[in-house]
Amino acid sequence: MTNSPEAVTLYVPLMKDLHMAWEEIKSTPRMELEGILAAYYEFNLLHSMDGYEAKDISDMAKHRPSVRQDWNKYMAQKRKYERLSAPQDLNTTSESRVKDAVSELKSKISS
Repeated sequence: MTNSPEAVTLYVPLMKDLHMAWEEIKSTPRMELEGILAAYYEFNLLHSMDGYEAKDISDMAKHRPSVRQDWNKYMAQKRKYERLSAPQDLNTTSESRVKDAVSELKSKISS
């Protein structure tokens, strides 16, 4: 397992960031572990820039241009979740929205 990418990309973050015990990790199906970790990363991204406004970002980006890229990711996620929580038209079922969200999270984990 020392050369396994799962140790770095899955098990260590679950143990370090989410304080899951090794026994919990071993008894949980991998699909659920990936879902938990993807949701955790989504949550962190969604709240990474809470409290800042566009003016603050402009000021910070003068000294560190990468802040603007982080802000754009944050705003894209914020818009995505606002769209998901907004009333949907009758042609889109909640099941299809959930499937779309799950497949998007899976693609983020594998990349």
